Amino acid sequence: MQLSDKTRLEISDDKGRLDVPLIHRFLSEEAYWSPGIPFATVQRAINHSLCFGGYLDGQQIAFARVITDRATFGYLSDVFVLPAHRGQGHSKTLIAAILAHPELQGLRRLMLATADAHGLYAGFGFTAPARPESLMEQYDPDIYRRP
Repeated sequence: MQLSDKTRLEISDDKGRLDVPLIHRFLSEEAYWSPGIPFATVQRAINHSLCFGGYLDGQQIAFARVITDRATFGYLSDVFVLPAHRGQGHSKTLIAAILAHPELQGLRRLMLATADAHGLYAGFGFTAPARPESLMEQYDPDIYRRP
């Protein structure tokens, strides 16, 4: 899909190329937002999302997915670059490719949640919700830790 000369990172939305065991390993063992997430849950999430893999020399080093109706709303989730490849602009290449994707054009709202990457997303126009008092959630941070 997109190849950045600066970073050599190829971005693809082809789910057939995704290294699902690598994605699961990162999400279940390293990501602060999904510790212990079961493999089957990761696979189901991938199946029902618009997914993006980032590849260097054919090896996956980045991932993100958008949960979307492809018409009005999207939620950017599970964004990561493997630790050994951070600090090289790959996250910016990944986010730029996602925002340019044809199926995500014209959305009324694109949301995300982050604990530590506000600066990255602000550079792409993301801001705090205009009306946070209108947002509600059901949140269960320990869902993957229970039997």
